[in-house]
Amino acid sequence: MRDFAGKVAVVTGAASGIGRGLAARFAREGMKVVMADVEKEALVLAASELQQDGGDVLAVETDVSRLESLERLRDEALERFGKVHILCNNAGVSGGGGGLGIWANSANDWQWVLGVNLMGVVHGIQAFVPSMIEHGEEGHIVNTSSVLGLGTGGGSIYGVSKHAVTRLTEGLYYDLQAARANIHASVLCPGLIATRIIESDRNRPAALRDAAAVQTDEMRRRREMSIEHWARDGMPPDEVAEIVLEAVKERRFYILTHPEYKQRVEARMQSILTDADPPPLPVPGGMG
Repeated sequence: MRDFAGKVAVVTGAASGIGRGLAARFAREGMKVVMADVEKEALVLAASELQQDGGDVLAVETDVSRLESLERLRDEALERFGKVHILCNNAGVSGGGGGLGIWANSANDWQWVLGVNLMGVVHGIQAFVPSMIEHGEEGHIVNTSSVLGLGTGGGSIYGVSKHAVTRLTEGLYYDLQAARANIHASVLCPGLIATRIIESDRNRPAALRDAAAVQTDEMRRRREMSIEHWARDGMPPDEVAEIVLEAVKERRFYILTHPEYKQRVEARMQSILTDADPPPLPVPGGMG
């Protein structure tokens, strides 16, 4: 896509972070923007700020883990704007890992992270793609994965969910071609970005919290250090949005914010191709 003015973009996880950056960038291109997020107060504030800057914005509180919530988002978007041209399935949460071993994660941990990170993308595709194909105009779908969805590393539900999103998007790419749809697909694989994803448990539903979960002083210290690291050293979300916009213009499938991580992808592939064990773990660093 190169003609954005007057077109319609839907962005999930739009109240903050990468989603907020995408929504703002699309609005500056003259697009009408539908902002979706589960965090209502932050969503209303973000939408108000874009409106004050002249954006034509619709804010819809949305829980991407529920298909019916995405269907309501679609219905409100179509009622307000008539069509959707760009869909960014961006909402995501962190979870698992932390050095505890993947066997230590509870059923609630798995349900929450996979429900948002993977099924949120599935639900977005199910809700929006049929109408995007039907109107026939050029469109683009961007699913947010991670560099952890390309490489490998220690066990974490987050990494599992992001690998699934990458493979899901590859499948979507082929399926759109087979359907002769006028829609392209991309998978966004961020590295270290200055977002609040490490604090995403603020939005975890009460029903999926573990009453017996214990936070040690060491766990809290590591969490605080990670939050500071991401805020200090992460790429600003506005820069990510610029990268995504250029990739959409170029119809580029794989979108990496930090090309240096390709070395980790290559190391994993070499292990597969040579029947070797997985490569050594990289030095700890931020990945989106």
